[in-house]
Amino acid sequence: MARTVFCQKLQKEAEGLGFQLYPGELGEKIFNNISKEAWGQWQHKQTMLINEKHLNMMDPEHRTFLEEQMVGFLFEGKDVEIEGYRPPEK
Repeated sequence: MARTVFCQKLQKEAEGLGFQLYPGELGEKIFNNISKEAWGQWQHKQTMLINEKHLNMMDPEHRTFLEEQMVGFLFEGKDVEIEGYRPPEK
């Protein structure tokens, strides 16, 4: 049976993550309060950020920036904004 959490991002009960995907206290907070669906949304945004801003995950400043964006997206209701990016028209 799948584990459920009250997802802070989606504001509803949803299937939780299968295991802690991020280290430390922040990882524990994500595991306990973020659903699989919301994590998937973050992964999509994270990929866009890395590609569009040419982030290097070996650079500590870039990792800090990405973590700040993740916290804002998952817990503070902020969207990730990428200068010059426009979603494809449907």
